[in-house]
Amino acid sequence: MEKVLFNGLILVLPILLVRFALLSLLNKEAVKRAAFFPPTKGIEKVAYRINPVATLALLVIPLFSRIEINGLTGFTGLGLFFTGLVLYIISIIQFARPDNAGLCITGLYKISRNPMYVAFFLYFLGCCFLTSSRVLLVVLIIFQISVHFLILSEERWCTDQFGEKYTKYIEKVRRYI
Repeated sequence: MEKVLFNGLILVLPILLVRFALLSLLNKEAVKRAAFFPPTKGIEKVAYRINPVATLALLVIPLFSRIEINGLTGFTGLGLFFTGLVLYIISIIQFARPDNAGLCITGLYKISRNPMYVAFFLYFLGCCFLTSSRVLLVVLIIFQISVHFLILSEERWCTDQFGEKYTKYIEKVRRYI
């Protein structure tokens, strides 16, 4: 059991350190922005309730999983895991440095309006491959569906807050990739 817990910590600790430690070192206000959820309506309200449960499950399930790096599945998992982690680090750094209006529209944010969510998904998809956990995969899919609806509420809020500048941004940059 100790080895499994250690394996799980190897999977969960990096994403937590980046999200909380790195972001708070870079910009305390960005920590507040990252935790902000705009008002929701309709199905977004359901997503808002599901999301924290799915997020917690994503962080807990690996603690009870064993890492298996063998064959194509293991190496695919490693690739996704590290790609997701690197992209998450870059997107967190860029998120901590918005423009004067408060928008993040440079770097990875020129490619995706939501690079943190894309990176988070890739990271945990890598965890699914590394642990061969179908349960983790199902939770990741539920998480990602909930995130989609939360992103819709964020986009509506950003349009209201930033107006034409944000509208032009969403015309140029895709929601995901």
